[in-house]
This record gives sequence, C-alpha cells and structure tokens, in this order.
Amino acid sequence: MVATLNPYLSDNFAPVGTELTVDNLPVLGEIPPELHGMFVRNGPNPQFPPLGRYHWFDGDGMLHGVHIHDGKASYRNRYIRTQGFQQEQQAGRALFGGLLEPSPQGFKNVANTALTWHGDRLLALWEGGEPHAIEVPSLDTRGTDTFKGKLASPVTAHPKVDPSTGEMMFFGYSLAQPPYVKYSIVSAEGELVRTIPIDLPVGVMMHDFAITEHYTIFMDLPLTFRLERLQRGEPAFAFERDRPSRFGILPRHGKSESIQWFEAPSCYIFHTFNAYEAGDDIVLIACRMSSTDVLGGGSPGSHEGDNRQIQADVPLPYRWQFNLKHGTVQEGPLDDRPCEFPRINEQYLGRQTRYGYVGSSAPTEVPKFDGLRKFDFQDDSAQTHAFGAGRYGGEGVFVPRPGAIAEDDGWLMTFVHDEIQNASELVIINTQAMTDAPVARILMPQRVPYGFHGTWIASV
Repeated sequence: MVATLNPYLSDNFAPVGTELTVDNLPVLGEIPPELHGMFVRNGPNPQFPPLGRYHWFDGDGMLHGVHIHDGKASYRNRYIRTQGFQQEQQAGRALFGGLLEPSPQGFKNVANTALTWHGDRLLALWEGGEPHAIEVPSLDTRGTDTFKGKLASPVTAHPKVDPSTGEMMFFGYSLAQPPYVKYSIVSAEGELVRTIPIDLPVGVMMHDFAITEHYTIFMDLPLTFRLERLQRGEPAFAFERDRPSRFGILPRHGKSESIQWFEAPSCYIFHTFNAYEAGDDIVLIACRMSSTDVLGGGSPGSHEGDNRQIQADVPLPYRWQFNLKHGTVQEGPLDDRPCEFPRINEQYLGRQTRYGYVGSSAPTEVPKFDGLRKFDFQDDSAQTHAFGAGRYGGEGVFVPRPGAIAEDDGWLMTFVHDEIQNASELVIINTQAMTDAPVARILMPQRVPYGFHGTWIASV
C-alpha cells in the first residue's frame, strides 16, 4: 500500500527551512507612498518531520515580514524560538506529538497562530499557552510574556484591543478542570489589571470572541472536550450536534455572575468580524459553520473534490442580534458563499462597522482562498478581488490610509502564491477599488507557505 502524502506537508503548505533577510525587493506596480511600516504574518512551519499524524495546527511558528518605507520593501522570515522549538533543535529531531496524536510530554507551545500589537510590543500567539514577545523589525524572539508574572491562563490567539481606551481583552480556556474560561483585561500601558472566571458546564474549544464598546461576548459552542470519551478509546474532542450554542454577554469590567447567556442553534465559529451595540441589542457578525470536524482526525484527502461540500466545515458569514432586555436571539446568513479569516478596519473594533473583509474559499480539498471579498453590511452586498488562475492567498489584513476619514479608505495586504510559477508575493489591494488589479505586487525571494493570521505595524 502506498502511503498517502499529508497535504499539509506538501505543495505550498510544505515548510521552508531557510531564514532570509533581503532588501530592495522587486515591485510590480507602485507601493503607495503613504505606507510606512511592517506587514507580518504568522503560520505553521515544522522544523523537523513530525511524529505521527500531522495536523496543520501543529507546525512551529514562523514569521514572514515585509518592511515598507519610501516605496521600497525588504523581507525577512524567522522561526519563533519557543522552548519546544529549542529543545527539538538541540535534539535534531521532533520530540512532541500533535493534536491528532499527543505525546507523553504534552503539547508544545508553537506560537504559530496570530499576532497582536499592544503597548508598543508585538506578541505571537497560540491559544494553548503564553504569548511570545517579538522584536521588530528584526522578528527575533525575546521570550515568553506573562505580564510581569500576573498571567493566570493561556492566551487566546485573538485578543481584542479597544481603539478608544487602548485596553486589551483576552481569555484562556482550560479543557479538563474548571473554571473552563478565564477572562483578562490589560491596560493601555500593558499591565494585566483583572482576571475573571467564566463558568461553563464543560471544557470547549473557544478560539475567538468579540467585544463592543461596553461588553465582551464569549461563545460556549458544542466542540467539547470530555475525558470520559478518551477513556472509552474515543476522541476527547467531539462536536455535540444536539447541544445548543450559548453566547455569554458580560459587561467589560463586570463580575462573572453578571454574564447573560443566550441560546441558539448548534454551530461552530472560528472567527468573528466584529460586534457592536444597537440600543438594547448586541449585534455579532462572524463566520458560522453548522458543525465542525476540524479536530476529528479525518484526512482532507478522504473527501472527493470540493471541500465546500463537506457540510461539517462550511463557514458562511452570519449576523446575530441578542436583545439584552428581552433575552431573545435573531440570526441569519449574510451570504451563501463560503469564506473565512474575517477582518475589519480595527480602528472601528467594537463599534458599528459598514465593511468587512474575508478570504473567499476556493473549491479545493484543502482550505485555500482564491480571492478576497469586501462585504457591505449596510446593504448586504459584496465585491470580490480574484487572485487569478492557479493563485491562492491568505487573510487580507486591512491597513488604513494615514489620515483617512472613510472607514474603507485603505488597503488589504496578503501573501499570494502562484502555484504554476511556484512563486510568492505580497499584494496590496485598494479597498475602494476591490475588483481592480493590485496597486503593488512585491515579489518574495522565496516561497511563503500558506499560513494563518497577520498584522500591520505602522511606522516601525
């Protein structure tokens, strides 16, 4: 029998082993002269062949950064040197298992998922552990950051920074023992000022959350972790279709007993666009799946053709309205085309936004985006920027034009890989002209594998 090649270790999912620093990158088109800063994207890049079955979430974190100044661009990529990475580097081989086949040593904090900029520091994030502080623009790893020893939980890969107060909100979840969620608030100066336990009936995988101007929204969704399943020889994680989804809305600085829970039909949400207040309502917009098998161990190769037809993992843009006064919920889809990795102009985070940006899911067995979509939530319309034949990209990070007044005045940046040419580039798209060609294509000196989430750091 011929072994099936893991799709997340081949083609442009395959890791790159060389760390480069290259200046004066070739540019097709023109980099907007107002752009001064650094685009950085995180993603999995295993340094050694993995032990057992490899899940895309398992790879060591690698940062790919493009520094832009005066119309010129430079590139560098660096591994995030976590403790586990350094142990394996010294051993010369993989030592830790992954999500599908855990090892006795436990899980390795791979720091491979996302990035946040807060308090003039860049943090690399992985939801199962503490963040890692990263130097910019060098992308060197300083080490773990525990907020001066006050950190009492893991840190979600998706903290929220309030654009008005500068506060950063995050949570961490525990799978085996209560409290299953701890919610923390960090001041604008970077001090962890509060940690609040959130009571849940069972441990769940809670990947993201949302904030409004005055509230924080937690999602108790039925992707649960139960030790009794593991003891029966079944996967510890399972999606319980008969269990409703619960959304908990807590005043930002409130006590845990002041949370208000709302029930809705069973679903799973990896990522939220945004949330905001509208009178007595809290409005949440996110990418919703009817269920998920993301941790079930199934191989993407076991499905024929179009991954969008696998009903367990089809994310669609959705809107919920939770009425705080009457305890009612309304929900419905915004579009019938699958998409993921939603972003907004984060200067409007927690406030009502008109626009959102998201990756357009390609008709492929493995998750890839064949373009970026701009949603107008006011009239429920959408525009698509297609990458072109054989070209696939990642999350579109919104970069506001300096001094802009309009919410959508800026650019989307993302890495795009041309699978025909086996070449990668950073594309810059004018968000007020989504269907036009990119204003600039910055050619990369090496292949940039498909990854997860990125950020723009202005004026570094």
